[in-house]
Amino acid sequence: QVQLVESGGGLVQPGGSLRLSCAASGSIFTIYSMGWYRQAPGKQRELVALLSSNGNTNYEDSVKGRFTISRDNVKSTVYMQMNSLKPEDTAVYYCNADLVGPGKIRRDYWGQGTQVTVSS
Repeated sequence: QVQLVESGGGLVQPGGSLRLSCAASGSIFTIYSMGWYRQAPGKQRELVALLSSNGNTNYEDSVKGRFTISRDNVKSTVYMQMNSLKPEDTAVYYCNADLVGPGKIRRDYWGQGTQVTVSS
């Protein structure tokens, strides 16, 4: 089995910062990418930031310059530092990993989601 365990969400005032963490554990052979998606009420889930195994990053336009994704390969953990948070960043944030797991099958795995609320 593979598990993605997220932490770090919460309530923050506009302009504040949060750091999300997502630790992958279990029978993992290769991680191709890890990243964060978010889903606000009434909206579709969208990619926020992605970090590939070769170090390439991809950010959603509205978070460029404010969010930074990084990874600790030893701990199989991905982080996302979120600065200058805005009310429109409010959403449930989901960790995603594209990896080879049990049975040597490559597929996407998802965390349970963590709520980020930006409000005064």
